[in-house]
Amino acid sequence: MPIDPYILLLLGTVGLAALLPARGTGADVASGASTAAIAFLFFLYGARLSTREALDGLKHWRLHTTVLACTFVIFPLLGLAARGLVPAILTHPLYQGLLFLTLVPSTVQSSIAFTSIARGNVPAAICAGSFSSLAGIVITPLLAAALLGNSGGGFSADSLVKIMLQLLVPFLAGQVLRRCGIEGGRAKRVEQGGGGRRVGGFITRHKKILGYVDRASILLVVYTAFSEGMVQGIWHQVSAIRLAGLLAVEAVVLAVMLALTWYGGKALRFDREDRIAIQFAGSKKSLASGLPMASVLFGAHASLAVLPLMLFHQMQLMVCAVIAKRRARDPLPEVTGTAAAPTAASRTAVGTATRSG
Repeated sequence: MPIDPYILLLLGTVGLAALLPARGTGADVASGASTAAIAFLFFLYGARLSTREALDGLKHWRLHTTVLACTFVIFPLLGLAARGLVPAILTHPLYQGLLFLTLVPSTVQSSIAFTSIARGNVPAAICAGSFSSLAGIVITPLLAAALLGNSGGGFSADSLVKIMLQLLVPFLAGQVLRRCGIEGGRAKRVEQGGGGRRVGGFITRHKKILGYVDRASILLVVYTAFSEGMVQGIWHQVSAIRLAGLLAVEAVVLAVMLALTWYGGKALRFDREDRIAIQFAGSKKSLASGLPMASVLFGAHASLAVLPLMLFHQMQLMVCAVIAKRRARDPLPEVTGTAAAPTAASRTAVGTATRSG
């Protein structure tokens, strides 16, 4: 089973925060840099999301509704059911983190990658992940306020406003700038479109570099959160037995969601390609979206809140990689000559959507 190198970097960042936590003025600087990094992270998300692809994806509304229901309804219900494991298996802080894990949106990049490996509907996976991430900016803090309340680390109307300003506003700014880039690229006059053309071209040419930038932003958020946890001394609340119990609970949650998305998709009469997209987009949770949200919503308590999410992230990558490779070996259903054309067109669309996403 593969181990994501980025997880190793995350673990190294946690170790650095344990050995050299930010204190005093350093903590203030790290907190300010983390806030700026979160805003820039969601600005990049907005700048990357293709509005045209999002609008085209609305045509497959049954699939997207299914993924959203799995992400923001069934997952939270499983999180609420885990309340019965406190205090026998989970401590209350670990349960709070587990419940928060069930509230965050789905992934985009890994859902697309695994759907592609398994020969599923990649354009649907792109749109489903994008819709989930966009909806999560609003739905996740609202669910967290309703289900976690003040016990999660200080939820209030101010925290909801803060997350909107820090996440949604930069995201919308990225969308506006992307639109300006598209229109600027089409404009004939430099005075009207030159600036937009340069912005749009920059985002396209440096997509890989900007990917490293957003990952570095997440590392900064992790360092700040775990530094605050070390200063507060909250890590004394976690034992190896509790962590083992948390891993076991998360394994059960993941297994339930993988089975439910696959067989539920069959019961809803989705075809094989759509069921693959539903399984990988509907059973996964986004570390990239969850970490910044936890930093905003939990404050000094964010380190324990994101621990279940970090563990679940690696677990889902390992398990879904195995499933994707197995699905890739499944025999495809036979199609007639007239039905083969849409499949070829779909694969063409997959290549285009993957490059643009």
